[in-house]
Amino acid sequence: MSSRQPNILLIFVDNQPASMMGCYGNDEIFTPHLDELASRGVLFRNAFCPNSMCSPCRASMLTGLMPSQHGIHTWLDDDEMGAWPPHYNAIAEFETLPEMLAQAGYHTALIGKYHLGFAHEPQNGFKHWVAMEKGMMDSFYGVQMIDNGQRHTAAEHSVDYFTEKSVEYLDRHAGRDEPPFFLFMTYNAPYGEVPNPSEPDHRHSNSYAELPMYSVPREGLCPELIDWILMRKEKLPDVDFAWYKKLAEQPNNLTAMRQFYSQMSMVDDGVGQVLAKLQEKGVLDDTLVIYTADHGLSVGHHGFWGHGEDTWPSNMHRSANNIPLIFSYPDFSKPGRQLENLVGTTDIFATILDFAGCKLESPESVSGTSFCPLLRGESGNFRDQIFMEQEETRAIRTSHWLFMRRIQNTKYDFKHELYDLESDPDERNNLAQNPEYADVVAELSSRLDEFFTDYANPRWDLWKGGAVKSNSTRPFLWKEVWGEEWAPEY
Repeated sequence: MSSRQPNILLIFVDNQPASMMGCYGNDEIFTPHLDELASRGVLFRNAFCPNSMCSPCRASMLTGLMPSQHGIHTWLDDDEMGAWPPHYNAIAEFETLPEMLAQAGYHTALIGKYHLGFAHEPQNGFKHWVAMEKGMMDSFYGVQMIDNGQRHTAAEHSVDYFTEKSVEYLDRHAGRDEPPFFLFMTYNAPYGEVPNPSEPDHRHSNSYAELPMYSVPREGLCPELIDWILMRKEKLPDVDFAWYKKLAEQPNNLTAMRQFYSQMSMVDDGVGQVLAKLQEKGVLDDTLVIYTADHGLSVGHHGFWGHGEDTWPSNMHRSANNIPLIFSYPDFSKPGRQLENLVGTTDIFATILDFAGCKLESPESVSGTSFCPLLRGESGNFRDQIFMEQEETRAIRTSHWLFMRRIQNTKYDFKHELYDLESDPDERNNLAQNPEYADVVAELSSRLDEFFTDYANPRWDLWKGGAVKSNSTRPFLWKEVWGEEWAPEY
């Protein structure tokens, strides 16, 4: 291990709940390389994303800001691309992680999914750029790619494509005589959306063909999922209703479950190949390796399959917002530790900057806290709260409570939700309307108000009449609340 700045490999996958890995206790899934990575590093059991959709979480990862600060409240819909300004980059106005690392001497690369605007050219301080042309996809095969300005179609499985491109990048830039690198490797898997019936099998498909899927709960559909499907049909008749209707079938669709799990093994393969290349180049001990996801995904938990916004109102249950998080580096104290501390995406941003010795120009705008002391095994208290938001729902989670607060100036009579995580860790018994817990609701509401007073930009604060960038999944709600003139901005 050298004395120079460490390389940084940030592996950021798409739609993966933390529970879908062997090292998190799932005995039905095959993730040997990730399990080995966890055994050499530090695994966080209570890491959470700020939003349950990909674009907001990617923006928060690169800026350290909450959705109500950067303005992206749901996925940037490719169908809206015709309305985007030329060269649209949804976080162009912010100081980003790759820009700060580049200023500190890092060679920066994005290989994978971008989904924060047009991907035709490098954005946000990245020098090396291999990206999916669009944020969404119908298949892992035949994906349109842009490789440093050259468009082409990747015939192979896109996880394999991004792995190959990452290995090629490391062959050129992972040398002891090269500048340190920051590689943002953003796999578009395991994904877990409604499967394509014609999706080809891959090398791990047969391994899961007969899996009983005991690790996925079987329970009845929750009313909030049905309400959301019907609400979309009524309020958004031009949107593809058939796709949302299939969400009701997913929690008991064994084919979908097995396909989802098999894609996780494809990711594990890719991670193993990239780590092997770092070992071959002699720089693995000089590289901080981080594995995490943009957001979680409910795979039947609480009676729905999908994102937290796939219910009405949206939710912040653990299954939709708990993300895997592993940090691995030789300097960390006691490898193989599992920590219970509450951490989040904006904390990852702050921790990477701290680790690399970078300073923010405006640190007061970032809510995240570096957890480098936790990684080094130092004693001391770390903050016991995490905040999340999903358009009409805001939440605070502590080691004791989960409180979901809903905007109230609507015609829908949204109810708050409060769960005692000590006596009800599965988040089933809503106490918010129980008078005995009025003081708890009031105190947690006050903490939410204080947080979003500090970390919301009025332009993008939906709860105070602000807009969203590009699109909302609930545009009808905000027009009803703030008037017909309400509209997305850029």
